[in-house]
Amino acid sequence: MSAPDAPRSDAPQDDAPQLEVRQFTVGRDDDGIRLDRWFKRHLPQIGFGTVSRWARTGQIRVDGKRAKPDDRLATGQQLRVPPGGESDTRKPREQRELSAEDREQAEAMVILENEAAIVLNKPPGLATQGGTKTTRHVDGLLDAFVQGDDPRPRLVHRLDKDTSGVLLIARTPGSAAHFSRRFSGRSARKVYWALVVGVPDVREGTIEAPLAKQPGTGGEKMHVDEENGQIAKTRYRVVETAGRKASWLELEPLTGRTHQLRVHCAAMGNPIVGDGKYGGQDAFLTGSISRKMHLHARRLVIGSPGGGKIDAVAELPEHFAATMEQMGFDLTLSDAEPLRDEPPPKSREEKKQAARQHAKSIRKDRRGERRGRRDASDAKGPTSKGSASKGPAKGPAKGSSKGAGKGPGKARSKPKGRH
Repeated sequence: MSAPDAPRSDAPQDDAPQLEVRQFTVGRDDDGIRLDRWFKRHLPQIGFGTVSRWARTGQIRVDGKRAKPDDRLATGQQLRVPPGGESDTRKPREQRELSAEDREQAEAMVILENEAAIVLNKPPGLATQGGTKTTRHVDGLLDAFVQGDDPRPRLVHRLDKDTSGVLLIARTPGSAAHFSRRFSGRSARKVYWALVVGVPDVREGTIEAPLAKQPGTGGEKMHVDEENGQIAKTRYRVVETAGRKASWLELEPLTGRTHQLRVHCAAMGNPIVGDGKYGGQDAFLTGSISRKMHLHARRLVIGSPGGGKIDAVAELPEHFAATMEQMGFDLTLSDAEPLRDEPPPKSREEKKQAARQHAKSIRKDRRGERRGRRDASDAKGPTSKGSASKGPAKGPAKGSSKGAGKGPGKARSKPKGRH
């Protein structure tokens, strides 16, 4: 599937230095992008210094007007790029050769796809990205979805290696930026299914336990740290129980910390079945229950570029489905609806923006109060000699808000700091 509304150019497309002015039409996928980011995305061989110099000397034009590197582009605008500037000799990324088995696995994971995204059902045991001694991973299989000159799809979030379920892949750089904002802004809604040991004392609620990297583990393990940890919140609900042996939970992370669900369940005294890293031997059930981890990203609901939303549900992996059947759980008791009944926590940038808006409102209100006091003073005016008035007219007392209007203008609270 080709990229939606890729930038069009009338200039010749080859590896030789360009000697003519180039004209591009901004595609829908680049709507709202900064000018310098547009160059990095589409003409990476032209460095930032060159872009800045061209902008400073007026050689870059957007719809015939001069433009700055931080200007935002809009769909349909005409971008004029001068000749030359090919100072970067980096070679384009070569497409990885995949075996027939790799391509078959990649296609088998697909739940749904459109022009903006590919949604996969990641199996347990397959890493999302590569690393030390990890050569087989989802990121390495994404070349299976590249056709012709399409951009290579890219990851926008991750799942632990042993966690299965919904994994969103962005088809284009523009959709990747869109989805990344949704995840960082906590507007993406994720619901997980987990089988845990025992039964929580409270059947439904919110786990609030700050998390930090556990010292001495090389950052590979997290723990609850009330003093130095980052805020972490998880909503949960017990869907069904198997006596006192195990419980089936719906989990919705309201923040996105590393291993958050696993640490929170263990901290609650109910480790996820198969999670020996955080539950030790207590995380394994006796009998024929699989020792693999029973944590599954069941559902993802996220806004799609251009409007609408993606709503994807992933079927359970074989070992998890077998355990659910063996314990007699009724899968119809949960449709994995998001549990949230409160707005998601604001991101750091959203908090800063809210503080700036609040401070701006306070300054505006105070200007209104000062203007009101000046108007009242002018209306009173000086007492002229021979006037019938025997004293200054009574006006509002000093410091009074009288005459400044009622309502929001009376607010004097200082903007709250970041927390």
